[in-house]
Amino acid sequence: MRGLENFLSVSEELRLFGISCLIGAVLGGIFDVFRAFRLIFPHNSFLTAAEDIAFLGLYALVFAVFSAVFARGETRVYYALGNLLGFAVYMAAVGSVVMTALRKLLTVLGAVFGVVLRPLKALCILLRKKATPVFVGIYRIIVKPLKKIKIVLLNRRHLLYNKMENKKRKNVKSVVEKNET
Repeated sequence: MRGLENFLSVSEELRLFGISCLIGAVLGGIFDVFRAFRLIFPHNSFLTAAEDIAFLGLYALVFAVFSAVFARGETRVYYALGNLLGFAVYMAAVGSVVMTALRKLLTVLGAVFGVVLRPLKALCILLRKKATPVFVGIYRIIVKPLKKIKIVLLNRRHLLYNKMENKKRKNVKSVVEKNET
């Protein structure tokens, strides 16, 4: 009588290693999406770190699903090594080509948009030159007189106890007497 099979055969292990290499290459493609997003929308190191943590969480999820679906829930070191090998091969072969092409494409698009939007920029500068005197005139007519209006408030500077002589509370009596009169 034969018991449950606890070990994988060599051919099954090679098949799982190959699948893990393919999964690593797919994860490299997903990482290229993150890299392209960073290239298109530059952002600070905090958001970059958050994206990297999200990618690592995605990798952990994919690794767990791979182990559960393909490897009967068993986790082996060579699964992770296969993922890393597939990821590295993708990055060296395809990833560098993709990022170079994307950089060139963004450079060309930036130049095209610069040429197309140059008349719009000139129009905005012209509008700004025309509108500035109007707003300066409004400032001179409305805002300056409002700033000159003084609101009459009681002058109670002598009640502030943050002066040196008041910290020692020497003249508290004189302040109270001034208020009462």
